[in-house]
Amino acid sequence: MQHIFIVGCKGIPGHYGGYETFVDKLTEYHQDNQSLHYYVACRDDLNEEQPVFKYHNATCFNVKTPNIGSARAILYDVRALKWCCQYIQAHQIEKPIVYVLACRIGPFFSKYVRRIHQLGGKVFVNPDGHEWMRAKWSKPVRKYWKYSEKLMVKHADLLVCDSKNIEKYIQETYAEYAPKTTFIAYGSETKPSSLKDDDPKFTNWLREHKLRAHEYYLVVGRFVPENNYETMIAEFMKSHTKKDFAIIATTNDALLDELQNKLFFRRDRRIKFVGTVYDSELLKKIRENAYGYFHGHEVGGTNPSLLEALGSTKLNLLLKVGFNEEVGEDAALYWTKKPGNLASLIDRADQLDQQVLDAYGEKAKKRIQDAYSWPFIADQYRKIFCE
Repeated sequence: MQHIFIVGCKGIPGHYGGYETFVDKLTEYHQDNQSLHYYVACRDDLNEEQPVFKYHNATCFNVKTPNIGSARAILYDVRALKWCCQYIQAHQIEKPIVYVLACRIGPFFSKYVRRIHQLGGKVFVNPDGHEWMRAKWSKPVRKYWKYSEKLMVKHADLLVCDSKNIEKYIQETYAEYAPKTTFIAYGSETKPSSLKDDDPKFTNWLREHKLRAHEYYLVVGRFVPENNYETMIAEFMKSHTKKDFAIIATTNDALLDELQNKLFFRRDRRIKFVGTVYDSELLKKIRENAYGYFHGHEVGGTNPSLLEALGSTKLNLLLKVGFNEEVGEDAALYWTKKPGNLASLIDRADQLDQQVLDAYGEKAKKRIQDAYSWPFIADQYRKIFCE
């Protein structure tokens, strides 16, 4: 049996973000596989069960980590790695694989890689996206992220990239280390929402936010500068569409005030910040009934919210960057940050007939089914873990 130790997600069951959903799905699709066993680090404040518990047949272990601010994630990963090493040694596990998600612990990484090698194991890393480019980080933090990434690329046995563009970046930027890489994307689903069109949960949500089915554009994501909300809102205001723009996003009052002072978007009744939606079936229903979906992410690899949109929404309007084009291919429309570009695309999108919209929807779902379905992704992981 191959033993896989996963470090770097907050924990499972996954209700928190991309890595959590990934580990949740990976363990779900492999829970009956007799040749694999997973061990998953969980932050103790997010899982209030026993110190060690079972979920999807995986052994989940809580890692006690005090809240020390932004350094908490680093301490969490280091303590989780320490637990892995102790467990592997105590149980004499042969040829374990430790899979570290994200590049947070570069300065401490080589010490644990050496220890895992001594125990007969290998260390895989998922480098995520360009974390060091995110606007939310201060300059010193960005510098740390970049340095940490460099050290983890240098010492990893294999880098599993969820985007071909990220794999290319790793190979070109760190050519001196001759990194061994492979590409396995993030996954998604195309299964329709379990809610019917007249389900009160959905119709009440529409009524509450003064929206009508198929008469709104939608965006779902973290409300941060690198997701280009400023461009999307400014261009929507320039467009002539009679439809609404529903924004499902995390709270960020500072950015909200900044955009209001720049754009005065509250004067435009079409633009509606509708809070967050954590009910996955309701969120899927909201996506399915959107006229179109905007995606403005430009930092990172394969983005989960983009995959979910392609799996649910017929018309997707994506920022034209390599990460998004690689996923969407010809199943989406593309816009740039050039003034007027997105506004004119919205006006053109409004004029598409139903046959064209249906064709885009079919292409988008097929794109997910062919290259990004969870069973397909889980099988690719099975191969690299068991080869």
